[in-house]
Amino acid sequence: MGLVSESASFPGRNRTSRRRGRVARATAGFAVLLAVVAYVAVHYVIGGGGPARCSVGTGENTYEFTPEQAANAATISAVGTTRGMPERAVTIALATALQESALRNIAHGDRDSLGLFQQRPSQGWGTAEQILDPVYSSGKFYEGLEKVPGYSRLPLTVAAQKVQRSGFPQAYAKHEPDAALLAAALTGRSAAALSCTTGPARDGLPGDPVKVRAELVRDFGEKALPQAGLGGAGSAGARAGAGPAELAVPVRAAAGSRERRGWELAHWAVARADGLRVVEVAYAGKVWRAGEALGGWSKTGDAPSGGAEAASGTDSVFGSVRIRLAQ
Repeated sequence: MGLVSESASFPGRNRTSRRRGRVARATAGFAVLLAVVAYVAVHYVIGGGGPARCSVGTGENTYEFTPEQAANAATISAVGTTRGMPERAVTIALATALQESALRNIAHGDRDSLGLFQQRPSQGWGTAEQILDPVYSSGKFYEGLEKVPGYSRLPLTVAAQKVQRSGFPQAYAKHEPDAALLAAALTGRSAAALSCTTGPARDGLPGDPVKVRAELVRDFGEKALPQAGLGGAGSAGARAGAGPAELAVPVRAAAGSRERRGWELAHWAVARADGLRVVEVAYAGKVWRAGEALGGWSKTGDAPSGGAEAASGTDSVFGSVRIRLAQ
């Protein structure tokens, strides 16, 4: 009989060794996984990693969405308030766009449907090029909604269906809570309610003050900025220097609605931050900065952006919203 190896003589010892080896490898793998998670978390905190995200609301009553969706929602809201539509109309429009396109300006759909509201050129909504312009398509939706008698008192699904004539009208209902949160923030009723966790600060591309002013006028109309401010310095001018360019957008509103108008403009700037290279928005003693860990609004050391009030009839300029751009 030949010699018997120790492992053969003591099979339990061999199994124990293999088990210890598996435990050691599992422990090492878990440690590596924790290191990777920590690395990713740090990069999220400093704004150096992860996709840009926006949110509105608090706690369980929160809606999260992408910068693309935020920009389109801001345009829909701005077009509505510029037409004098109430917050309820904006809620109906946003819920409709959430259902029809998930707030994305898509160039396809059922048959010839296009854009945010899936409007069809063959049904008289306009040309394909027009429908793919969010300002135009939003305006056409509100134009249809204005023709619905008592739309603000109707259930959202009924009001939206009278404009859209969808094959699935009840589908609009599920988007009403999120649309209501968005409308409250984007119309300025909820202060410092809309924020984004990351933004354009990390990619090094500069912002263009001329483009920001042009987009403000496109979304809010020519009265959004005084004509004299469109060409350079002034109440809506931009300062360029070693730091980011800065615009001061005047808050023009009737007495009693100035703060709401200010937050409408401020939230618009945050929602459009990714595409317009906005790195900071400040209003009423609060500031939002692109790339910050929590992406929310914080208090500033400055006085609220109220300033001197220059009255003219029932309208007045009440402070300004400060928008800083990447440079």
